[in-house]
Amino acid sequence: MLVPGDVTLYDLHKIIQAAMGWMNCHLHQFIIGGEYYGIPSEDDWEPMIDERKYRLAEIAPTERSKFIYEYDFGDGWEHDVVVEKILPREPDGKYPYCLKGKRACPPEDVGGIWGYEEFLKAMKDPTHEEHETYVEWWGGIFDPEDFDLERTNRRLQTIDEYERWDEL
Repeated sequence: MLVPGDVTLYDLHKIIQAAMGWMNCHLHQFIIGGEYYGIPSEDDWEPMIDERKYRLAEIAPTERSKFIYEYDFGDGWEHDVVVEKILPREPDGKYPYCLKGKRACPPEDVGGIWGYEEFLKAMKDPTHEEHETYVEWWGGIFDPEDFDLERTNRRLQTIDEYERWDEL
């Protein structure tokens, strides 16, 4: 992914959602140097730093900077975010932009890593007791090897239009 360094962590959250093909239906947070960044709420268990006030270049200023993005605390998706390279911004560049990807993103609300494993088993095996249920829930057969770079970049260019992503 090419992401400008001046994006806020909140915008980075939306970029990750678009890249993954998720719909921003659950809570999220970033964990950076042992501190939690997100949208502060009175219900927070830990002190939460407002992610809307911090930019990527501030919290990850060097190559190989690394932090955690957590999404959907029930499913427990945890992603390591690593700054691989810092490049000069192209004047005519479209950001954010996905350069390449591999495999399909797990469906939202599939039950985390363990639910996804069971989902894949059921999808692959027409005799599995949950096969028909998952096919109906997903709306067809799920191909875990599928990755569509053009569709991903269309979503990235329409980040604030979540409700349209399924059409892109």
